[in-house]
Amino acid sequence: MASPFAQAQPAAGASKAATSPTVVELVLGPARLPLTSYYTIAFRLRGAALDTYSDFPELEGFKKSGKTSTTTTRIVQGKSFSELTITQRYAPYGEGKQVIKPFQLTVNGQAVRSAGATVQVEAVTTAPPAITAPASPPADLQAVGDLDKLFGKPKAALYQEVPDHASLAVVAERSRVFVGEGVKVGLYFYLQPADQELLNFHDFSGQLPTLLQQLHQTTAWEVPAASPSEKPDTLRRNGQLYLRFRLAEAFYYPLTAEPLRFPALSLTMIKFKKLKKPEPGQNNLLPTYKTFAAPAVQVQVRPLPPHPLRDQVPVGDYQLREAISRTSFRVGQAFTYAVGVEGRGNLASVLMPALTAPPDLEVYGPELREKPVLGGGTKLFRYRLVAHRPGMLRLDSLLQFIVFNPRTARYDTLRPELQLQVRGAATAAPSRQLKPEDDPFYGPALASADTELQPLDVYRQVRQYATWLLAGLALLAVGGMANSWRNKTAD
Repeated sequence: MASPFAQAQPAAGASKAATSPTVVELVLGPARLPLTSYYTIAFRLRGAALDTYSDFPELEGFKKSGKTSTTTTRIVQGKSFSELTITQRYAPYGEGKQVIKPFQLTVNGQAVRSAGATVQVEAVTTAPPAITAPASPPADLQAVGDLDKLFGKPKAALYQEVPDHASLAVVAERSRVFVGEGVKVGLYFYLQPADQELLNFHDFSGQLPTLLQQLHQTTAWEVPAASPSEKPDTLRRNGQLYLRFRLAEAFYYPLTAEPLRFPALSLTMIKFKKLKKPEPGQNNLLPTYKTFAAPAVQVQVRPLPPHPLRDQVPVGDYQLREAISRTSFRVGQAFTYAVGVEGRGNLASVLMPALTAPPDLEVYGPELREKPVLGGGTKLFRYRLVAHRPGMLRLDSLLQFIVFNPRTARYDTLRPELQLQVRGAATAAPSRQLKPEDDPFYGPALASADTELQPLDVYRQVRQYATWLLAGLALLAVGGMANSWRNKTAD
């Protein structure tokens, strides 16, 4: 089966790929784009295996949002032709006209250039997508006769339909979540290993953008999962071995209590019929079309319990993490303290904690350190601290994190546990509100500065005077050269 992620085993009776020149072409997305859709840049490679390719460009007004790889195999008169498509998705930041500047990609050492484009990003309504039945294939795909131009004119009566065990499904990790709690949702295609010779993807790069748009939720923060694996997963369903192709996968973090509604989806595949009486040296497969449908899925969203900071509290199963750069502490000696959260949740919703420091403690920072993983990760805030009073320094008096734990359905307050013993004699802490005139360098400079107001065009006047001066010097030089030439002539 040819898939978007892996090269399939050749079907029975198919010959080796025909030799053809290498062709690379760029494919840009549409000129008009809804705000909730992705803009795409893709390249198609024919006639050779992919070796290397350069990075896709960064687009102003867009954010990179994952790549897809599609391999399409066509069988024409017993010969197999493969076409590889690599597609980069871009999520728009906002509405308006965006200019795609000219760029270049290098594929297998071959440079392909684009003159750029203009994309109009348009607003969309916030109404949830309607749940509709999957669309049937176009009329021109229903009849085998329309494939005659591509595959010749086989006698359909000599071929038989072979049952397959493939299916398309939208799978949600959980059916009920809280506002702000992440849920992983994927679009998967399942088939048994024996079905690979019967099925082939049809125009997957053309169908995928529509599927991704239907999966998009206007009331949720969407974080694409890692790029799909080049090989299918192997799992068991009802005791049977299946291959699972991950067509799309993302984490959704609801922003409101409105349910997440994923509509019914459909995917058109090429399915081969087998010759009733196989003949040596003949193409024993007849290509037809089959549409697989995935039922609609809905995820219920529960509002958070009442809390004074409900709209600001991050949601996740988090634990507090601390780190410190020293084991002994003295008055006036700087040290680094890192504190943050680690666990499952949307790290983007974890904000810098409010820090309350006493007058005898200097605080600098923070510096943000983030290590995201699928569905969560670690987010740390690094501070530099200088204590000016000896004694016990309790870090839990400086800051705290208030989070909502969806596993326990309770609000938790995460407080630092470290307590530092500071030794030495007390010193005066520097003032936190230094005035410019108190600075040892800028103070004298400001005191001696001229307080007379200057005209706004003073720099233009200086440039004009400098131009005149240079012109005068040039005239003097020319005059000197003329006198020297006359004196030599007179001699």
